[in-house]
Amino acid sequence: METRERRTNKTSGSNSEKHEETMGNGDVTEPDNKQGKVAMKRQVSLLSGIALIVGTMIGSGIFVSPKGVLRQTESVGMSLVIWFLCGVLSTIGALCYAELGTLIPKSGGEYSYILDTFGSPLAFLFAWVSTLLVRPSSVAIISLSFAEYVAAPFFGGECGPPDNIIKMFAAVCVILIVVINCASVKLATGVQNVFTVAKLLALVIIIIVGFIQLAQGNTQYLDPKTSFQGSTANVAAYGIAFYQGLWAYDGWNQLNYVTEELINPYRNLPLAIIIGIPMVTVLYLLVNISYFTVMSPEELLQSSAVAVTFGDRTLGVMAWIMPFFVACSTFGAANGTLFTGGRLAYVAAREGHMVEVLSMVHVKRFTPFPAMIFTAILSIAMLLPSDFDTLVNYFSFAAWMFYGITVSALLYLRYKWPDAHRPIKVPIVLPIIVLIAAVYLVIAPIIEEPALEFLYAFLFILSGLIFYLPFVFYKKELGCMKYLTVFLQLLFQVAPSKYVAPEEVEEEEEEAIVVES
Repeated sequence: METRERRTNKTSGSNSEKHEETMGNGDVTEPDNKQGKVAMKRQVSLLSGIALIVGTMIGSGIFVSPKGVLRQTESVGMSLVIWFLCGVLSTIGALCYAELGTLIPKSGGEYSYILDTFGSPLAFLFAWVSTLLVRPSSVAIISLSFAEYVAAPFFGGECGPPDNIIKMFAAVCVILIVVINCASVKLATGVQNVFTVAKLLALVIIIIVGFIQLAQGNTQYLDPKTSFQGSTANVAAYGIAFYQGLWAYDGWNQLNYVTEELINPYRNLPLAIIIGIPMVTVLYLLVNISYFTVMSPEELLQSSAVAVTFGDRTLGVMAWIMPFFVACSTFGAANGTLFTGGRLAYVAAREGHMVEVLSMVHVKRFTPFPAMIFTAILSIAMLLPSDFDTLVNYFSFAAWMFYGITVSALLYLRYKWPDAHRPIKVPIVLPIIVLIAAVYLVIAPIIEEPALEFLYAFLFILSGLIFYLPFVFYKKELGCMKYLTVFLQLLFQVAPSKYVAPEEVEEEEEEAIVVES
C-alpha cells in the first residue's frame, strides 16, 4: 500500500513544486499557517455539487431557444439525435475532467490542469480570456434573460420593457448574487440548491404534460418514419447545431472550478458528474419531445420563448408559472456561473497571473471576496453595450479550443505520470473522442461561416502575452499596486490564501479525532 506522503508527492508532481517556487510575489503555498494565510473551507457537499452542475447547465437555453438545433439540422429526428449526442459528449468530457480533478485536486478547472501540464504562458492565456470576457459575459447574458422575464409583467403591450429597464434589472440580479456569494459559501450553495429544485420542477411539469399529449395521440411530428425527412446534408451545419445544443449543456465542467471546496473530492467529484449530467441529458430529450407534441417544427422556429408558448397552449390559467420558472432557472444559472467564475479569478491570482488582492480570502467568511466583486463588476460592465454578445459568440470556438488542450493534458499526463494515484481512470478512448470533437467544433463553424471576427478573437487571445511578459514573466509591478493592495485588504478584511490538498484535510480530521479520544 502506498503511504500518504508518497501518494501526495505523486499527485503533485514536479510541476507543482516549480509553481510553489514561482508563485506570485514570492509567496509559497505552504500547508501551515506560519505566514498568516487562510484557506478555503471544504463546505460543498455531494448534493450541492450535483446542484451546481445541474443548476448551472439548466439555464434559459432549454426553456427559451431549442430552435437553434432544429434550424441547423432541419428535421425533428436529427435535432433529437444532436441533443442526445451533446449530452453524451458533455458526459464523456466531464468524466475526463473527473480524472484530472482527482489527479490535480485544485480549484480553477482547465486553468489548473493546463498550468500543471503545459506551463504558465498557456494557462495565463486561458485565464486572460475566461476571467476578462467569457465568464463575465456569460453572467451578463444569463442575467439579461432573467431581467426580461422579471420586467415583462410590469410593461404590457407589444413593445415590452425598455432596454434600460432590462439592464437595470440585470444589474440588480448580479449585485444580489455577488452579495449572496460573498456572504457565505453555504448560503450560495443553498440558493443554488433551491433554484435547482425549481427548474427541475418546471422541466418535470413540461414532461408530464408532454406525456399526456402523447397518450392523446399527438405524435405526428415524432413518427420515426417521417421525423428525419429533410435533414441537412451539410456536415459543417452540424457543427453549428452542436454549438447550439452544447450552449444548453454548458456548465458540465463547473464543479472542477471549486474542487478545493468540495467535501471528499476523490469520491464526490466523479459521483456528482455521473449523477448530474446524465440526468440533464434525459430531461433535455424528454422536454424536446414534449415540445413537439404541442408545436410543429415551423411553430417552434417562430416562437421567441418555446416554454412560454408551450405553457400558453397547455396550462390554461396556470400558464404564468412558465415565465416564473424561467426567471428562477436563469437566476440559478447566473448564481452558479458567478460562483465558479470568481473561483477562476481567485486561483489565477494565487498563481501570480492576476493582481495579488484577487487571491485573498475573507478572514471570517472564507469566501474569495475580491475575486467575486471583480467578476461582478466586469459582468455589470458587459451590460452597458447594446450588442456585446455578438462579439462573444465568436469566442465560442475558443472554449472548445481550450477544452481540447485540457483533454490533451490528460493524455500527456498518462505518459508523464503513469504511476500517479488516480481515484478515477477513464478508458483512453474517451479523451481521444473529446479531442476529436473539440477539433471538429473549432474548425466546422469557421468553414461554415468564415468571418474576420474569428481572427480578431484569436488575436485577442494572443494579446494576453503583451501583459504576460512584463507582469508575470519579468514580475514587474506598478508602484501604486502595493498601496492599493494594502488598502483593499483592509477594506475587504481579506488575507493571503493557501492551497490545502485533500490529504492534508484528512490528516487534520484524523488528528482531531485522536485529540478528542
